[in-house]
Amino acid sequence: MRADRTGFVGTRRSSWLSGLRAPVLAAALVAGASGFLAAEGAAAAQSKIAVIDVRRAMLETEEGLRVQATLKKLFDSRQVELDAKQQKLQVEKESLEKDAQNKKVPQEQLQRRFETLQKQAAELQAIAMEYQREMQRKETEMTTPIYQRIIGIVRRIAAQDGYEIILEKASVPYMRADLEITDRAIQMYNSGQGGDAGAKPPPATGKPAAAGKPAAPAPKKK
Repeated sequence: MRADRTGFVGTRRSSWLSGLRAPVLAAALVAGASGFLAAEGAAAAQSKIAVIDVRRAMLETEEGLRVQATLKKLFDSRQVELDAKQQKLQVEKESLEKDAQNKKVPQEQLQRRFETLQKQAAELQAIAMEYQREMQRKETEMTTPIYQRIIGIVRRIAAQDGYEIILEKASVPYMRADLEITDRAIQMYNSGQGGDAGAKPPPATGKPAAAGKPAAPAPKKK
């Protein structure tokens, strides 16, 4: 990867929300965006440098907090449903084991119940996997705009203050506290700022601008 003119080296966005209980739904809802910004070469020591915690910037914006709450609400509703189905299967499993030990139920009947239990367990697993995919789709849909705006804000800060390189905090073993711009990025995001500083306007299409509608003719005198 090559750095752009502001010194950024981008990588693919990582999943960033987490903290939810899920034995099966392993939606990665908090992972760092480590490696999203990096520096090249020892010459960086003489450059004007800043550091940002991308993960915290995304999580602590007002919009990021709302997204976390929305995703948690959706996840919890799915978890309640899965837990209820799991509990029902557990009750049937215990009943089947008890009947098998008592040897009062015909073997053929026990076999049919066992096969039914296996089928229901497989169906529950399929439902859980579909819920996981749903959560991942929803997370991507809701977090991608936040990630893109944070990147735009970082570029804007770099352009305004003349930073040649901005590093991801997770990749920096040591830094002076005054080099960090995370709080500033959060404040800019919450105040409605963002976008890529220095972005070029869309190219002209070569077509003339559409002319306005001609004025209505004056009414004829009677």
